[in-house]
Amino acid sequence: MTDIASRVDALGGMAQKRQLVARGARDLDLTRAVRSGGVSRARQGWYTTLPAADPRVRAVRVGGRLTGVSAIERAGGWVLGPHPLHVSVPENSARLRNQWNRHRRIGNYTKAGVELHWDSPELGDRGDNMSVALADAFVRVITDESLETAVAALDWALHGGIMDAFDFHELMRRVPACRRFTERWVDAECESLPESLARTRLRLAGHTVVSQVPVGELERIDLVVDDVVGLEVDGREYHVDRFEQDRRKDLAITLAGYHAMRPTARMVFTEWPDVQRGIAIAIAARGGHVSEIQELRHIVRAAPRRDAARRVSSTAKS
Repeated sequence: MTDIASRVDALGGMAQKRQLVARGARDLDLTRAVRSGGVSRARQGWYTTLPAADPRVRAVRVGGRLTGVSAIERAGGWVLGPHPLHVSVPENSARLRNQWNRHRRIGNYTKAGVELHWDSPELGDRGDNMSVALADAFVRVITDESLETAVAALDWALHGGIMDAFDFHELMRRVPACRRFTERWVDAECESLPESLARTRLRLAGHTVVSQVPVGELERIDLVVDDVVGLEVDGREYHVDRFEQDRRKDLAITLAGYHAMRPTARMVFTEWPDVQRGIAIAIAARGGHVSEIQELRHIVRAAPRRDAARRVSSTAKS
């Protein structure tokens, strides 16, 4: 008996009936595989071994493929959710279904939690059975989403080597002219989603932000804001085992003359107005002492580490 599940797995977890028939599957084999639970029908003529709630399965169930932020997120990209399921469907698509039930028509798109994108046939030649090509997904994100969402996705792609500088410039040539300014906001040095969001939001608020500024002997500050605030954005997965090291880094930031701040990723995601107000207050508090701060930085950077604190203390008292 033909092992349908293995053949579907070999095709990435999702296969059309014609693909399986071409590999020797019979109707009886497909029926038995579904009844045994080895595979399930995502929609008529589509078989999968993936969980029913997987966004790729839900996109196929609708009648299309993942695109936009949904495709980027599925690929591991930096996306702040939740968001509707973004599905690319051919221009002539019909019989679209609810993402949770292949027997129900999709109905009202918004209430169904699906954002449909009616794409040209040429997109069908790129990507795979369940997702458009990443480049096409990026075009959709840059065109349709907020600046911070587009920048975060592009930061991830450049920092992680998903695309190189040439690919990036070619991508920007494909987006509408009115959205090409996004290129000036992207930073390949960015190391995390909360760092990307903080940088974009601060720049939108009119601040000057520099990424990955050296401090101490080996460390770098995530973001320096207006040459005053040294902002470290903590994500639990990166900092859970670094408590003392992070405290030493905060001290190094202070010794370098910056105001050290360390909001968590959750604070950036859900409490950003408070974080931004704190940064603004810190900058305003230092506003009358710029020359003194610059002098302290010069002393700290020039002095040996063991007596840097003593020299800063004596300078401050004078």
